[in-house]
Amino acid sequence: MENSYSVLIIGGGNAGLCAALSAAEHTSDILLVEAAPKPERGGNTKYTRDIRYAHGIDGYTTGEYPDDEFVNDVVRVTNHNTDVDLLKMVVSESRNIPSWLQNKDVLIHKALKGTLHLGRTNLFMFGGGKAMVNSYYAAAEKLGIKIEYNTKCTDLEFSGNRVTNASLNGPEGNRTVKVGSVVVASGGLEANLEWLSEYWGSATGNFIVRGTRHNRGELLQVLLRHKTKTIGNLSQFHSVAVDARSPKFDGGIVTRIDSIPYSITVNRDGNRFYDEGEDLWPKRYAIWGRLIAEQPDQLAFSIVDSKAINLFLPTVFEPVRDDTISGLAIKLGISPENLSRTVMEYNQSLKRKCTFNPGILDDCSTSGLAVPKSHWAAPIDSPPFYGYSFRPGITFTYYGVKVNSKGQVLSDNGNPNRNLFAAGEIMSGNILSEGYLAGFGLTIGTVFGITAGKEAVSAARS
Repeated sequence: MENSYSVLIIGGGNAGLCAALSAAEHTSDILLVEAAPKPERGGNTKYTRDIRYAHGIDGYTTGEYPDDEFVNDVVRVTNHNTDVDLLKMVVSESRNIPSWLQNKDVLIHKALKGTLHLGRTNLFMFGGGKAMVNSYYAAAEKLGIKIEYNTKCTDLEFSGNRVTNASLNGPEGNRTVKVGSVVVASGGLEANLEWLSEYWGSATGNFIVRGTRHNRGELLQVLLRHKTKTIGNLSQFHSVAVDARSPKFDGGIVTRIDSIPYSITVNRDGNRFYDEGEDLWPKRYAIWGRLIAEQPDQLAFSIVDSKAINLFLPTVFEPVRDDTISGLAIKLGISPENLSRTVMEYNQSLKRKCTFNPGILDDCSTSGLAVPKSHWAAPIDSPPFYGYSFRPGITFTYYGVKVNSKGQVLSDNGNPNRNLFAAGEIMSGNILSEGYLAGFGLTIGTVFGITAGKEAVSAARS
């Protein structure tokens, strides 16, 4: 096996593949290592379906999405906790995403309507992220990029602020390779529940990891040992409401349940705990996993009636059903008295005259409740009644390494490592510190992957 490469890419998801393909425009001496076996390759990318990007009128969306609106959306969902310069760079460069995809033979849908309010802002790939990953791997193989599966990078060796060697562990055992530069695109630490338990304690036993089981943050631990500058902390992660019956790992996007805006959502005690109608679902769905993580036993329940059951995407698992609220409560394991009281108080608080419209921020709200519902507040009064049980479904974490606009990883003294770069989830916390916008993770990974790949070649040659 070769023991020297100009560019080593660590991680075979969207960011790593974009880095490899970008680097291949300038060199053929590239090694990409993927921790997963070949059938499981692609990290969390294989569970995605769409990418957010800035654009004018085009054939992939239903309208314009200008740069300033995009930037403002991210600033809002992160509560202004974002590196605005890096954010503006990502947004500006995102305009090139359609042509990048087309050049790699990724098929794109024509404009779609009715896709959870995303038809204007996001493009959708035929076959979703899995098909995109397959196209990227095919392109990489044609370009002669060497790919090793079931292979991890266990350590990096430095000389000053340069990486000189990488320790790899794969099917052939342990070996050390010399490197001209390194791009770390190994994802986050969401599948490392032991590490997350340092903040969350025993609650992590009730977490579901909807993404890949291979994202254990082992490369992040390597970088921490080498005193790199970090961003974020263990308390924050992208987590959504998933069916409590989902598999522990690798359930993917289909385990998510989108009933919350049209329901009331209660905890184990039958009490509402947050505004279900705060904003359009793609802008707020990512807060619900953490909210549920803070509830007793990390459980929550979404309650809808027959009027609302068809307002959201069909679910993999059938909901629990009953003709009475108290009967539904018993089946779900909630106090029937408490849930009945919560539903009654909610129904009595509803605005009398409003126009219910699930496609916009309508004027149907509550008044007088300790926990309001700002939009889509319709009575729950038409049997049969339905209930879903939720657990926190973690997709990715925000804890990672600090980078500059070239994707260079910064040391804890703030200086950049000359030939060490990062892309994707391991650095996305620079821009996305909390909250989420649907399809934005792929945007960050694509832009920084392309950037890091190009810069890595330049750093290797220097």
